[in-house]
Amino acid sequence: MSLYFEIIKTQGRARAGWLHTPHGKIPTPVFAPVGTQATVKAVPPRDLHEAQASLILANTYHLHLRPGDELVKEMGGLHRFMAWPGPILTDSGGFQVFSLAEINKIDDQGVTFRSHLDGSKHRLTPESSMAIQENLGADIIMCFDQCPTPTDRAVVEQAVERTSRWALRCREAHPDDQPQALFGIVQGGIFEDLRARSAAYLQTLDFPGYAIGGLAVGETKPEMYATLDMTEPMLPTHKPRYLMGVGEPDDLVEAVQRGVDIFDCVIPTRLARHGAAFTPDGRINMRKLTYAHDPNPVDASCDCYCCQNFTCAYLRHLLKADEILGAYLLSVHNIRFLIRHMEAMRQAILNDTLDEYAQAFLARYLKTAAVQPV
Repeated sequence: MSLYFEIIKTQGRARAGWLHTPHGKIPTPVFAPVGTQATVKAVPPRDLHEAQASLILANTYHLHLRPGDELVKEMGGLHRFMAWPGPILTDSGGFQVFSLAEINKIDDQGVTFRSHLDGSKHRLTPESSMAIQENLGADIIMCFDQCPTPTDRAVVEQAVERTSRWALRCREAHPDDQPQALFGIVQGGIFEDLRARSAAYLQTLDFPGYAIGGLAVGETKPEMYATLDMTEPMLPTHKPRYLMGVGEPDDLVEAVQRGVDIFDCVIPTRLARHGAAFTPDGRINMRKLTYAHDPNPVDASCDCYCCQNFTCAYLRHLLKADEILGAYLLSVHNIRFLIRHMEAMRQAILNDTLDEYAQAFLARYLKTAAVQPV
């Protein structure tokens, strides 16, 4: 098999394991930095390796439009093209075309959309999404799905039906003898019966892993957590579970405790470009005057290149001067912060101390989050 999942310890619903792929094994639970256009913004693969990233995500929609998936295949696939030797996951492109609602048209066969780059017309279907992702050559690829507004039942119900039909077409276009592992995506918004319908059908197709889609796209945090509570029992225990597009530190804690194994999000690098940093005491805005004479690192407990070498005063100077080094250093820190967070939760599961870790982390992280907005 191109992928298999090994659970080595559980605590409650949380799991610590290994996800074995053709480009190496991934310790789970795991956070994957996002490299939308075959690059994690401002962060070279060397630094991702130093930060101990074990999985990164690239985007089917963007790479299909530029530079083109055929060119990536010609260059040896994503691993060689972007000089990243470790595991890669690609999304299906579905979220991007559906989020660009003003320039797309959805029908039962697929989506017709106009490029956000030049307005050119394109067509994306379950079959073409599979072909594009096969050209890109990631270790884990995703079914083409419809990602709806999670609280509109009529829209969600239609999306569940369409996602199920498209999942079958993806399965038929990408059989098990292909080198990439194809994950199904459970939709259903915040509605338990629709989640159950989606999960039950997808399991008849026997995917090697299952993603939980349609969350962190407009619902409240309590609604997201409640949806995870209801969805986890619907999924097979022996296969990996991937919560798409979630990366806030508190959300990672809540989701790991609810049995999720894989996460991705653009948030660490996006926040860095706006001068924000993760710390154990919440998110901070490094542009604030309070850091102008601060001789300390962003996080004294962090082992990243940024925190081991640079002061808050220097980082603030870089950001105020619009020097790109500031965004780079904060990106390195934010990525490493989330990876360290996942490492700590994995170890806590192995030690049967996850509840204690989660309680202590959330009490400290959320205590000041409300008074330090960015």
